[in-house]
Amino acid sequence: MMVAMAFYRDTVFPRVMNLLMDNEQNRKIRARVCADLQGDMVELGFGTGLNLPHLPAAVTGLRAVEPSALGVKIARDRIAASSIPVMIAGLDGQALPFENHSADAVLCTWTLCTIPDAVAALREVRRVLRPGGTFHFVEHGAAPESGVRRWQDRLNGLQQRVACGCNLNRDIPALIRAGGLNIVRLDIYYTPGQPKAFASAYEGVAA
Repeated sequence: MMVAMAFYRDTVFPRVMNLLMDNEQNRKIRARVCADLQGDMVELGFGTGLNLPHLPAAVTGLRAVEPSALGVKIARDRIAASSIPVMIAGLDGQALPFENHSADAVLCTWTLCTIPDAVAALREVRRVLRPGGTFHFVEHGAAPESGVRRWQDRLNGLQQRVACGCNLNRDIPALIRAGGLNIVRLDIYYTPGQPKAFASAYEGVAA
């Protein structure tokens, strides 16, 4: 059973997510979240590089943190097509291999749901950001409606198994604040075209 789960996690799931997360709605969201990025940036959960086409010319370099070797392999064509230098630089968002105050911005899209200790990862974000640096994010999490949250709680165990540790019901703003960051912009909405239990989204900027 463990061998089968490892095969699914390492060989199947990255390919599935590369397809599922590359849709018109998500591309619009990625474009918004990436629009104001600039300078030397870090991305938590680089995945298969789906954010690369949306990075503005003001970004001078990207240090990508991604635990999936297959995800990085799938991203090779996107990396080659990007005018921005990309360095695969880390495997674990909870322990970033970067110096203090070394990044102008950090990007995180649909990743905090899966990191085992999201607060530790956000403390690392705060550590590596330069003074005045910004954390740009979009995440799914606990819904604003209590009835939807109850369904998220019911479905969360199944979601973790099917989606390799992903949680439906994390309080994203609370996690960001616990990591020592101040939220300066936050939009809360349901992503169109998805069931509410899976569609509750938090999009914004923290510093």
